[in-house]
Amino acid sequence: MYYLYIKSFHLIFLIAWMVSLLYLPRLYVYHSGISIISSSYNLFLLMEKRLIKIIAIPAMILTFLSGSILLNIQHELLYENYFILKFLCVLLLIIYQAYLIFIYLIFKKRKNKKSEKFYKFINEIPTIFMIIIILLVVLKPNLG
Repeated sequence: MYYLYIKSFHLIFLIAWMVSLLYLPRLYVYHSGISIISSSYNLFLLMEKRLIKIIAIPAMILTFLSGSILLNIQHELLYENYFILKFLCVLLLIIYQAYLIFIYLIFKKRKNKKSEKFYKFINEIPTIFMIIIILLVVLKPNLG
């Protein structure tokens, strides 16, 4: 029973984390089209900062912590190839989030050179990883 509660919270934290990973690049799409001297530019900085500090980072940490507890309970998953691939995808999502934070710092310095098209493109990255992770966890394919 304890396991199911932890698993439920893991999924809740994961959803919050994914929402932040999908929404932050969308904010960058709009932010990149605004003049650096406009008041809207500062509003976007505030929105991005709050999303990162209040939702993205805490949700990532709580997802990782609850996942670690689940892994401690079911440590045999470490020997499953599908789980190793899933874990690699999660690590890549953490790197992706770090990159999004780096982009925020570039906006904060008012030195963004990337286009709206670039941010629309990178906005698709977490969706691809989410699909891969869900397929791996649900199907548990025999990968060798």
